[in-house]
Amino acid sequence: MAVKIRLTRMGAKKRPFYRLIAANSESPRDGKFLDILGYYNPMKEPPEIRINKGKVQYWLERGALLTEAAKNLLKKEGLINPSSN
Repeated sequence: MAVKIRLTRMGAKKRPFYRLIAANSESPRDGKFLDILGYYNPMKEPPEIRINKGKVQYWLERGALLTEAAKNLLKKEGLINPSSN
């Protein structure tokens, strides 16, 4: 069972809002999750990003994998090295 850090979609139709979560890699996009790590609101200008750095570090230390979208958010916030794969 691998844990992934990824986004889950919330919000209304045409008003997306995303949570950054840690979830089992086999669970569906909007299914069960282990922990909420933050959120991303692309509808605000500039887009609003709030991430709990402690929780992200906790899951990364335990081997959680990042999806591309999650990796881009964490790079934008400076939580991971921009040159990392």
